[in-house]
Amino acid sequence: MSDQKVLILAEHNHQKLKKSTFNVLGAAKCLGGKITLLITGHQCDEVAIDASTLDLVNEIIVLEAPCYEEGLAENIAFKLAELGKGFDFILAAATTYGKNILPRVAGILGVAQISDILKIETNDTFVRPIYAGNALETVQSLDALKIITVRTTAFKPISNRKKEAVSITKINETTDLKLSQFVRREMSPRERPELTSARVVISGGRGLQSAENFKLLEDIADKLHAAIGASRAAVDAGFVPNDYQVGQTGKVVAPDLYIAVGISGAIQHLAGMKDSKVIVAINKDPDAPIFQIADYGLVGDLFQILPELNKELKH
Repeated sequence: MSDQKVLILAEHNHQKLKKSTFNVLGAAKCLGGKITLLITGHQCDEVAIDASTLDLVNEIIVLEAPCYEEGLAENIAFKLAELGKGFDFILAAATTYGKNILPRVAGILGVAQISDILKIETNDTFVRPIYAGNALETVQSLDALKIITVRTTAFKPISNRKKEAVSITKINETTDLKLSQFVRREMSPRERPELTSARVVISGGRGLQSAENFKLLEDIADKLHAAIGASRAAVDAGFVPNDYQVGQTGKVVAPDLYIAVGISGAIQHLAGMKDSKVIVAINKDPDAPIFQIADYGLVGDLFQILPELNKELKH
């Protein structure tokens, strides 16, 4: 085993780890060495106990205090920077959570962050996308401590279990910097799979023309057990909430099946979904850029096609 020491910032919902953490474990496996999982929060023992049997994890640290419960980046980043000094790598998923915390850690420690990696060439050389995913750059870092966010769709998740649990170290220090304050959490009701982990995603664009017309996608999504996404144009038009957005400034998805409805295929949107295994595009414009990456394309009026598709699908 390599003598490298890797610290992973885990993402969880206070009950269990989120799938993105398993993808980061897949990236950590490429680095080798000893892997420590950091779980931050309040009263999250259940998460730590569950994580303690993960195959690749050698140690678990729980940062436990009320000021960490809501994941405020200022408090977590300060403590993570302290803990990270004893490691060679700090990894987190390139999700909203990871991207909120790790740049602060890099700033505190005075090192350059390597963002959104797609591949690990060696322990100091990484591949990441630039120009909305239209080009890849190879980055070499000579920093003693490398701070990295991982594009989850690029690494195979690892969730294998072992019989014996690893040790859990709990740190009960409270470091509330009072730089930010949690006010409230407003959760959108969700009856469908989470967008970033769904096997099937159906997304709508400006071509749907109104929020009411997204009902056409909902009926199909229910039958396919799919998550619903949207282009930035649809979000900006107020058709759907921000958390539906797929793309460079939204969520990155790589489902088994991605259905793009009324989406032209701007570069920013393609950056968030082009790694999908099968892409189906429905658009009335035969020259729409989305057809250049689609495995299957259907040119026609979506207001005629969607009801026909819904009729043919079985529950």
